[in-house]
Amino acid sequence: MPDRGVRTPVAVGARITRFGVTERLLHWAVAALVGVETVTGAFLWAPAFSTLVSRPTATWLHLAAAVGLALAFLLAPLIGDRDALRRAARQVDRFDADDAAWLRGLPRRLLHRRARPAPPQGRFNAGQKLNAALTGGLLAVLALSGALLWQGERDTDWRLEGSVTVHDAATVALLVLVLGHIYLAVLNPATRHALQGMTRGDVDRAWAEHHHATWVAEQGAVDAPRERAVGDGSDAAADRRPARRRGAGRDR
Repeated sequence: MPDRGVRTPVAVGARITRFGVTERLLHWAVAALVGVETVTGAFLWAPAFSTLVSRPTATWLHLAAAVGLALAFLLAPLIGDRDALRRAARQVDRFDADDAAWLRGLPRRLLHRRARPAPPQGRFNAGQKLNAALTGGLLAVLALSGALLWQGERDTDWRLEGSVTVHDAATVALLVLVLGHIYLAVLNPATRHALQGMTRGDVDRAWAEHHHATWVAEQGAVDAPRERAVGDGSDAAADRRPARRRGAGRDR
């Protein structure tokens, strides 16, 4: 019978912790600010929206969201859980053979229900890693091209040909990624459980074992020594208590 007195740091009943507070706050801050950037960018791009929000107001909100986005990335590791962010960055950056196999088998899994199961994945699967890399790259392109556009309105020497085209193309590409991300997180039955990791911090353990088996196994390997250490200490204390009582009885 399992020892109910020992608490596993990661697993909580049938659930497993996936993201900490800092990771979740950064995710939602970026999501909200990118949303503001997208909406205000649409106001600036389409003159028809000028009846809803004036161009100066849309420009100010667009720039404020861009600055807020930069501050979010800068402040999160300074005032939040730096170790958690560093660990997540390493996990996203690491691309192994299982990730390559996951990507190679993706078309078949999308087209055939009886396709071979995906190889075991870590905390982030290959698709999530690719999405993170593309999103980060597009945000960098948008920041650079946006800075050139902003400066070009003040100094014509900064008006580089193609800056608007690059900025618009990066916006469309990012919008496609965001819409795909929202579909997988909210609508797709197989993956929408992952959203709970970003709302409440944990996910269903069975779902995690199916989609991120390598990560769950790694968590078990990390937690096992802690449980043994707690269990050994508790057993030793329990063994000593009767010994003291027996000794006390003999003294009397």
